[in-house]
Amino acid sequence: MLLLLPYTEYLRRLAEPRNIADVAIVFLLVYAVLKLVRGTRAAPMAAAIAAFALLYWLAVREDLATVEFLLSGGLIYIGVAIIVLFQPEIRQALIGFGNRFRVPFSRSYRGQFGEGVYDEIVLAATTLSSTKTGALIVIERNVGLKNVTDGGVKLDAELSYDLLVSIFNPATPLHDGAVVVRGHRIAAASCFLPLTLNPRLSKDLGTRHRAALGVTEDTDAVAVVVSEETGLISFVQAGQIRRGLDATKLRASIFEALEVAPKREKDKVDAETETEEVASV
Repeated sequence: MLLLLPYTEYLRRLAEPRNIADVAIVFLLVYAVLKLVRGTRAAPMAAAIAAFALLYWLAVREDLATVEFLLSGGLIYIGVAIIVLFQPEIRQALIGFGNRFRVPFSRSYRGQFGEGVYDEIVLAATTLSSTKTGALIVIERNVGLKNVTDGGVKLDAELSYDLLVSIFNPATPLHDGAVVVRGHRIAAASCFLPLTLNPRLSKDLGTRHRAALGVTEDTDAVAVVVSEETGLISFVQAGQIRRGLDATKLRASIFEALEVAPKREKDKVDAETETEEVASV
């Protein structure tokens, strides 16, 4: 009976709302971390760190003085090592967290410029695909790409099909590099992006695709890539790539990522709004 008292007391305290919330928060944090590293290059590194911690625990428990001495030196730098090794994953997690809890009145490019603007990108991509002309178009969202555009040629020009096709013409000096679209304007051209370090990528992916993956891993931007070798159109978001898209699928991918309502839905919403206004009058 006496042995059951501590266990009963533990269950009683665990049933308190504060402790339930405490356990739930820890569970959500662990779940978020596991979901973040699953399927990425961070997974084997996390497993190695866990094995390192388990070995240290066994050394302390079994009084293995030499092993404990060697491993205790590494524990001093474990915090710095985690930040260095998991820098892309930490950055992506903070970006995702910030997007869910943005400061009020902060800018947001959720389709406020109309679907016709993004149709210019779709039309340009399909045209460039038909001639196997390489292209890389990055659409900025909530995370600014000023560090990228500062290294390119600043344009600040109205986004249009003609301008995009002209920029990626191999005979022009601006065709090498990426175009950054900010809102309804082309912010800069001939921009160079950070390449992804993901070792699991197919060898078929060239520099343009790796640059698109790199910028979408570091920010919440999305990218459209046209392969110079095959003419295939790819859409990249959050470090994930979808290849071999036609105009319809590319358009749907862009609108879904940027949360642009299709024209029919927008017309329906406008009609319902107008009906409500008339009814209220």
